[in-house]
Amino acid sequence: MGKLAKGAAAATAESMAQQQREISVSEFFLKNRHLLGFDSPRRALLTAVKEAVDNSLDACEEAGVLPEIAVEIRQVAAQRFRVEVTDNGPGIVRAQIPKIFAKLLYGSKFHRLRMSRGQQGIGISAAGMYGQLTTGRSTEIRSRTARGRTAHAIEVQIDTRANRPVILKDEECDWRPSFSDPDRPGQAVPAGHGTRVAIELEAAYVRGRLSVDEFLRQCAVANPQLQLHYRVLLMPKEHGKEPGDNGEPAASASTSTEVTTAGGGEGGAEPMDAAWQTFRRALQELPRPPAEILPHPHGVELGMWIQILKDTTARTLRSAPATEFSRVSDRTALDICRRAGLDPAARPSRIAHREAETLYRAIGSTRLMRPPMDCLSPIGESALLAGLRKEVTAEFYTAVSREPAVYRGNPFLIEAGLACWRPGEGAEAADEPVRVLRFANRVPLLYQAGACALTKAVLGVNWKTYGLAQPKGALPVGPVVLLLHIASVWVPFTSESKDAVAAYPEILREATFALQECGRRLAVFLRRRRREAEAQRKREYIQTYLPHLTLGLRQILDLSDRAEADLRRRLERMLERTHLEA
Repeated sequence: MGKLAKGAAAATAESMAQQQREISVSEFFLKNRHLLGFDSPRRALLTAVKEAVDNSLDACEEAGVLPEIAVEIRQVAAQRFRVEVTDNGPGIVRAQIPKIFAKLLYGSKFHRLRMSRGQQGIGISAAGMYGQLTTGRSTEIRSRTARGRTAHAIEVQIDTRANRPVILKDEECDWRPSFSDPDRPGQAVPAGHGTRVAIELEAAYVRGRLSVDEFLRQCAVANPQLQLHYRVLLMPKEHGKEPGDNGEPAASASTSTEVTTAGGGEGGAEPMDAAWQTFRRALQELPRPPAEILPHPHGVELGMWIQILKDTTARTLRSAPATEFSRVSDRTALDICRRAGLDPAARPSRIAHREAETLYRAIGSTRLMRPPMDCLSPIGESALLAGLRKEVTAEFYTAVSREPAVYRGNPFLIEAGLACWRPGEGAEAADEPVRVLRFANRVPLLYQAGACALTKAVLGVNWKTYGLAQPKGALPVGPVVLLLHIASVWVPFTSESKDAVAAYPEILREATFALQECGRRLAVFLRRRRREAEAQRKREYIQTYLPHLTLGLRQILDLSDRAEADLRRRLERMLERTHLEA
């Protein structure tokens, strides 16, 4: 037995029991905020914007509204920023506002098997909790649900001990969202309904490839139906520390981005830069809305299957699989019961653990159709090309959308896009690694690239076969942008911060196939470009010596000046015709 330190009292079962208490989910994430993406001031700013924009996009698409979103970042102190995100969505009813913005693990998407950006009901309330922790300020929400009705202005904080909202302000107001008009500088266009959330938090604004600027630019690529307004209001240097570059190259200017000088922000001290930047929408139609599906039997573990048998409303064991799962017919359910040696008319809630396990193994050995795929809403090849052309200036574009596949019973689909330009023409140098843009359910993934299955798929392709240099174990080199998107009812993220996709073999295989198809098309383009360059070089070489050839023929054939000019024109036409035929 080890000896206690001098003066220390031995703990008893009773004293230890007095020290134990329940820990709420809010309290847990308050002490482990790095799990949610708030591990540094720079990343905290990006995470807050990301969660608010994701919610706005999901709300607009579910309501069938072409999304228009305004993101304003205002510096209020040296290391303090106010983030305001306004959308033209359907709005939020007053009773739900406190729970949505000040209660963790509360939402409508966790229990539905359909593609959506949010999954867990943590993001925006976690951003408000981080702001409350670092600045003590509450989350401010304004929401208007329909034309002609008053808006609600509510301020909430989170009681982290109980994981419940605390309402500090609740009143009606005559607010409506408004957005900068890119065609009429200085004008604002009001919307009939929408929501605005404002969070003040301790953060840092730094330009570069891991910045809010790059995140929003990539949002415009993956969501060509979105019109996005964005501005950053920085304090003068004498009033606050101006954030600067960290050595990374700034995001290149968008070809579809316009700058206007006014927009629907609120008053206050005039900042150093008050210009709105607008990413115009490239498509005037929304993506196809995904349908909700039932879980597939091959994606359910034994413990969940036992719980389903206890909770099912089905009266017989035969009807339970057909009621609770997709792709299980009544005839198939009867076959499963017989294979397990169980009575099909038995009550599901009275099935013992051993019998439930036998039934579970019988389901696993039964061949079933794959899950329905209408629960997915991919970007689509034409929309991918529209987004790339809108935000990336290049010479060659291509996109691939694979057929849906399944991992652990969850439907998913991989899409890939590629843009290539001539060396020296784009923002990226020819001897730099290719840019890899990763997306999950249309949301850009900027952090943890090395741990992501999408990056591993890029590394696993032999790009030398397709005309790009590739150091061993590294990304290929060249003036190329690669885009990879996974659409799924449940994206297997490696952590709660949703920065990287887990490397399931099915996901790696589909991503590899999509990249290889893009690579084959790139190789055809590069070979054609090399042939054209070689033909042009030969043509210029012949044109250089064409006068000498004409002079030699004149001396041999003893031609006149007029005949010499006619001969030269005929030779030039012949050269041009040969070039066009090639």
